[in-house]
Amino acid sequence: MTQPDPPLISAASLADRLGEPMLRVVDCRWALNDPDHGPSAYRSGHIPGAIHLSIDRDLSGESGPGRHPLPTPMAFVETLARAGIGAGHHVVGYDDVGGGHAARLWWMLRSLGHEHTGLLDGGWQAWVAGNHPVATAPTPRPTVPAEPVPVDPSLEWPGTIDRQTLEARLGAVSLVDARAPERFRGEVEPIDPVAGHIPTAVNLPSTALLDATGRFLRTDQLTARFDTHLDSQADPVVVYCGSGVTACHDIFAMHLVGIEATLYPGSWSDWSTSGGEVATGPGSPPATGTRPPPTTPEHSARDRR
Repeated sequence: MTQPDPPLISAASLADRLGEPMLRVVDCRWALNDPDHGPSAYRSGHIPGAIHLSIDRDLSGESGPGRHPLPTPMAFVETLARAGIGAGHHVVGYDDVGGGHAARLWWMLRSLGHEHTGLLDGGWQAWVAGNHPVATAPTPRPTVPAEPVPVDPSLEWPGTIDRQTLEARLGAVSLVDARAPERFRGEVEPIDPVAGHIPTAVNLPSTALLDATGRFLRTDQLTARFDTHLDSQADPVVVYCGSGVTACHDIFAMHLVGIEATLYPGSWSDWSTSGGEVATGPGSPPATGTRPPPTTPEHSARDRR
């Protein structure tokens, strides 16, 4: 059986692989308050051969809980096939926020069993800093769709939890909020109707999992972060953010050290419109103690040449 590719790839390693027939590079740049940021950034310069997929249009559905509901798995794989991404391709996503948006693509692919996917460590900034080639002309889309990633038409998204189930299990799960600290504490709320966080949640912003260059922390540093923030007595780990996008970044970092987590796709945009209980302030620390060793140590493999 073919082994999964390492989930992180350095800019130098990706540059060495450009032109490989089974490689697909996806530009996931996006901004919450600027719908044109991603397309504009892509037109200004992108990794040669990369296509651009939009969080709003390609990685979200038309209806469902929250501001960025997941599309159906079938709709997602059909979108990918039209973009030239299908079964057998190695997909590398990148953005300009350390993977905070590209991780949504990684999570969606891996949730459907497509293991050959990962993120460019350091994203667009690492690519430019390495003086790697930049293209401005759009990468042509294929005239014939790729062979789709195999998906059962009746499949619902695995690895997720809905609001009603989460509400019933508060206190029994290790709940992580990936938003900025000021949003978690309820001091500001730029887009959703209520400020604050879900009771029992702890705050672990996605940016706290990166170093000063925007690359992921070493696995020992990530493990220390999670030992501090995750409740060792609760199971499973559930992660949310504003609308189910940057939560995938925390889930990716947990995956690097062998911790598997569940996504609450609707996230705060769903919870804050539901009339559910809201907490403010710094929150309570999780139960102390070291989490059990990871059951899948191979997932901590890194490619940082």
